[in-house]
Amino acid sequence: MFARTASVLAAAILLIPPGIAAAGTIKHSSVVSADPVNTTPHVLDGIVNAIALAGNTVIIGGSFGEVRDAGSTTILERDNIFAYDLTTGRILPGFTPYLDRPVQALAAGAGGTVYVGGSFTAIDDAQAPGLARLRLSDGSRVPGFGPQIYGGTVTSLAGRGSHLYVGGDFTRAGRLSRTALARLDAVTGAVDPSFAIRPGSPRGSRTKVHAMSLTTDRLAVDGDFTTLDGLSRPQLGLIDVTVSPAKVDGWRTDAYAGKCKDDFPSYVRGLDFAPDGSYFVVVTTGGPLAAPKMCDTTARFETRSGGEVDPTWVNHTGGDSLYAVAATGAAVYVGGHQRWLNNPRGRDSAGPGAVERPGIGAINPRTGKALAWNPTRERGIGVKAFLAHRGGLLVGSDTTQLGHEYHARVGMFPLPITPDS
Repeated sequence: MFARTASVLAAAILLIPPGIAAAGTIKHSSVVSADPVNTTPHVLDGIVNAIALAGNTVIIGGSFGEVRDAGSTTILERDNIFAYDLTTGRILPGFTPYLDRPVQALAAGAGGTVYVGGSFTAIDDAQAPGLARLRLSDGSRVPGFGPQIYGGTVTSLAGRGSHLYVGGDFTRAGRLSRTALARLDAVTGAVDPSFAIRPGSPRGSRTKVHAMSLTTDRLAVDGDFTTLDGLSRPQLGLIDVTVSPAKVDGWRTDAYAGKCKDDFPSYVRGLDFAPDGSYFVVVTTGGPLAAPKMCDTTARFETRSGGEVDPTWVNHTGGDSLYAVAATGAAVYVGGHQRWLNNPRGRDSAGPGAVERPGIGAINPRTGKALAWNPTRERGIGVKAFLAHRGGLLVGSDTTQLGHEYHARVGMFPLPITPDS
């Protein structure tokens, strides 16, 4: 069975185009299997925050110090980042950069490279405040890429072609003031002066972009802000990136204008466009407040709707946080530490119609109701990273049980093997 699965994965990998990978571009024709592959390596401590795929290489970022291959007892030291072969699952021996603090974001780069963002200040004892580009061959920094992000952490990366979008809670990029959002040259790291969209008026103490997703013409951003360039955009907005200078799109919603628990002044988290860009999905934290509040929910929004937009559908967990989402066309995968889906009347309880989906689940993109897919996951803090690719769905979290099997903090659900595969 493994040999057949590996051959299918290898064939799929050959179809992956080079260059910067953008979220929301991988379409699946079916829901992934509920049985994880047995080849993924194990992260033995901490948490996985981000996943990227560059060609045949999976890059994992987070806060951890030890990893090991599946089926091996040999523990390998890896400081907040490592890489492995997607087909075999074997950890790459030559990719061993030392990052002094956690990785929060990753984006695949051209030519066997990866962009790395986080709260780190140094890589291999050389200064690297929050953002770098690394070679996958040996973990070294790519010459000529010299970003200058100051005043905070990088939490999200999205790129296409010559542009790399950077989100976080920083205050400056190069010599220019940039609050929480900037666009850089993907080769040099120089800040783009023509992109100056400014998130503002946070609910909490600091303006922050939590997540971004990119299509051919729109950049979706969510986070702790209520305005974009002075326009009312409570926690969520779209930016038109086809014009110069880029501008805030007319699309807006008040769905996240309401309050959740005081502990969560800003409660939006994961965000992903559908493969065709026609809609996107947002997941939230916020606390056990029943509908119509948007706390602890998944919601679909239509990209091309004009003016004030309401969600197409909302699915409630009934009191548990969601952090990550992946929209593949066949399903909307959601992860956090939820116990239920389909639970609008639950308040830390299973209300009428609730279905158990511990730690991970899938929602029908059209109806907004939970699909039957239910592999289960040890809940912990929650899923912090999904990455859909042509062979399946990669998952990163802080726990060790996925699909009723031991898969420490990293796992992958493959697409079903068809008879002609």
